[in-house]
Amino acid sequence: MQSKAATVPDYLKSLAADRRAEIEKVRAVVNQNLDRAGYEEGMSYGMIGWCVPHRIFPAGYHCDPKRALPFAGLASQKTTARCT
Repeated sequence: MQSKAATVPDYLKSLAADRRAEIEKVRAVVNQNLDRAGYEEGMSYGMIGWCVPHRIFPAGYHCDPKRALPFAGLASQKTTARCT
């Protein structure tokens, strides 16, 4: 299920403690290795996302030019599937 959190801190607060700890570790690695001048972190499509902002790439995302160009996403989802 897609998160309805509006901010990254809200998204992290919504996770179970064990999942939050792991997501925070991965998020830290991504943030430490991205060029902060070229990417912005925020919520996108119900998950933490990093994008190329319009100030750098004004054309935006080809499917929806109003959105910044997505670069990477990070989410914690648990799905139970049943095979029949």
